[in-house]
Amino acid sequence: MKSVKSAVIATTLAVSLGSFSTPSSAICMGMACMYNKMTPLQAIMSAEAQVDDALKAVANENGPAVIIRQIKDALKASKEINANDKVDRNRMRANASLKKARKEVKNDNLDEAKLHLLEAKTRFSGLKDMLELTQADRESQQTHFLNRILGTEDKNAGSRSSNK
Repeated sequence: MKSVKSAVIATTLAVSLGSFSTPSSAICMGMACMYNKMTPLQAIMSAEAQVDDALKAVANENGPAVIIRQIKDALKASKEINANDKVDRNRMRANASLKKARKEVKNDNLDEAKLHLLEAKTRFSGLKDMLELTQADRESQQTHFLNRILGTEDKNAGSRSSNK
C-alpha cells in the first residue's frame, strides 16, 4: 500500500509539473527571451541609429524633451548588446557618454551634448570591431582538456590561427 501511494504521488507530481512547464518551454528557453531580441550587431546598429536621431534633434534644435527621449531610446537599445564582458564594458562607457549628453541637455548646453553624443557614436561603432575579434580570441585561448590534466604543453594555445 505504501509503494502504491508513493507511485501515485510521484505520477501526479510529474504530470502536474510537466503540464505547467511544457507551454512555457515551448514559447521560450529560459531568461534568453526576456533579453536578446536581436543579435549584438543588430543591437549596436540600432543604438547607433538612435544616437543619430538624437544628433539630428540637437542639430534641428528641437526641444529638450524630444532630445532626452531620443537619448533614452538609445540607452534602451544599448541594453540589447550582449556579447561578452569586453563588449559590455565598452558599451557601458558609451552609455556614460549618453548620460552626460542627457545631463547637458537638461542644463540647456546643446554644444556639449552634441560632443558627448558624437563620442557615444564612435564608441558604439567601435563595438563592431570587438565583436569580430571575440571568436578569434576564443579559438586562440583554447587549451585541450587532456593537456591541462596531464600538464603537457599545447604549442598552439595562445596563438591566433590563420584559417583565412
